[in-house]
Amino acid sequence: MNKVIAYSLFFFALTACKEPESAALPVVKQSSSGICHDSNSPFYEKTKNYKSFSSLSTCLEAGGRLPKSQTSQYDKAEKEAEEENRSFVSLYDRNDWPHWVDEDKDCQNTRHELLIQTSQIPVTFKSEKGCLVIRGSWYDPYSGEVTDNATELDLDHIVPLKFAHGHGGNFWSREQRKAFANDYDNLVLVKASLNRQKGAKGPDEWLPPNHQYRCTYIGNFMTIIEKYKLHLVSSESRVIDKMQAACN
Repeated sequence: MNKVIAYSLFFFALTACKEPESAALPVVKQSSSGICHDSNSPFYEKTKNYKSFSSLSTCLEAGGRLPKSQTSQYDKAEKEAEEENRSFVSLYDRNDWPHWVDEDKDCQNTRHELLIQTSQIPVTFKSEKGCLVIRGSWYDPYSGEVTDNATELDLDHIVPLKFAHGHGGNFWSREQRKAFANDYDNLVLVKASLNRQKGAKGPDEWLPPNHQYRCTYIGNFMTIIEKYKLHLVSSESRVIDKMQAACN
């Protein structure tokens, strides 16, 4: 693998959730000196003469390079992974996993379809168009609590996208990643704070605070792992096997 491209993709994974401040601006600017700056770079706004790219990876594939400070972040993460005897994922780019999608073109994407389907009462929409759900009643199995405000909920991937990428999903096509990212079997509405606390961790590193749901969560996680033929590393398998045995 080209290490320069790996640098870019690792750094993009750290910042992929942040949107550019203006949709009119390019996601990445390649300066006249060949350095690729995304919107998190202190030189992004200062760069006036540039070529536009849709991602850091495409910028580097076109011959660009990263600032030295960013490549050092990659080296540090790679070293930590080696010390912890775990796989180092350097090719994860959240933009390669399209979500949320509106497959039936009814203006309700995956998130809002699930908000409608799982609400315990009829939902309220933001406008008469009926595209965006704002009110309803949802049970969050991670916390064991009920909320009526849709903005307080995140749509969590039980098997996180980055986790899937590092366990076999890196070989998938964009269409396969899209299917995985929008698979209702792998999605659950939960409190935003818990979704972000979980991040890209598997059950060996994170479990829902609602103890009564933990066995169900582990079972659902493994169902998705098996459905998509993802491969756990031996240390993960040992921990999860013990958890499942304790649940039986």
